[in-house]
Amino acid sequence: MPAEGLFSLMDPPSLIIFDCDGVLVDSEGLASRVMANAICELGLATTPAAALEDFKGLRMETCLEIISARLGGPLPASFEAELRSRTAAAFRTALRPVQGIEAALDGIDIAYCVASSGTVDKIRLSLELTGLLPRFEGRIFSAYEIGSWKPDPGLFLHASAAMGATPARTVVVEDSLVGVQAGRTAGMRVLGYASGREAALLEAQGARVFDNMARLPELIANA
Repeated sequence: MPAEGLFSLMDPPSLIIFDCDGVLVDSEGLASRVMANAICELGLATTPAAALEDFKGLRMETCLEIISARLGGPLPASFEAELRSRTAAAFRTALRPVQGIEAALDGIDIAYCVASSGTVDKIRLSLELTGLLPRFEGRIFSAYEIGSWKPDPGLFLHASAAMGATPARTVVVEDSLVGVQAGRTAGMRVLGYASGREAALLEAQGARVFDNMARLPELIANA
């Protein structure tokens, strides 16, 4: 049965869990450019588009392992710290909220929170720079707090339990393949914010796909 049909058979949701990067804040392009530049400086050829496809949604440790394997040896000791610093600098210069997210949040009348594979500091910085932090203060969950990264469902299960919701009545809003897999494995309903080829990939994993945040309140109301 299509995901939309499955949604209609369930009780109304009581919690929305948002991913951060690419769902709340328009960070994917910025982060991918920084990552691509850092990789090129190691002597490995890549592009921002390739970096986005290769690393989207993955924990930093996994990204570093992939880069090290391609390099054929260990990364410079300062690589991770410099990458994080450059990313934060790029965010401070140009990070914006995802188009339409503020209005979408205004139209949601049930509890919501954010659960991300980033560090707490990174999540807070992203939300602060885009003016979204007051909306999520006290409801921020990081994979680093519990040692569980997507596609493992642990982070989403932790967030829903902390918010007093059951997985069956929780909706996850994600833009990455690993995030959709985590939500589905957790037994939650998943909305995939994506378009084009990515939309097809997320839909194949069981997400109900949309590409306009203006649709989000209605999708949640009918979930």
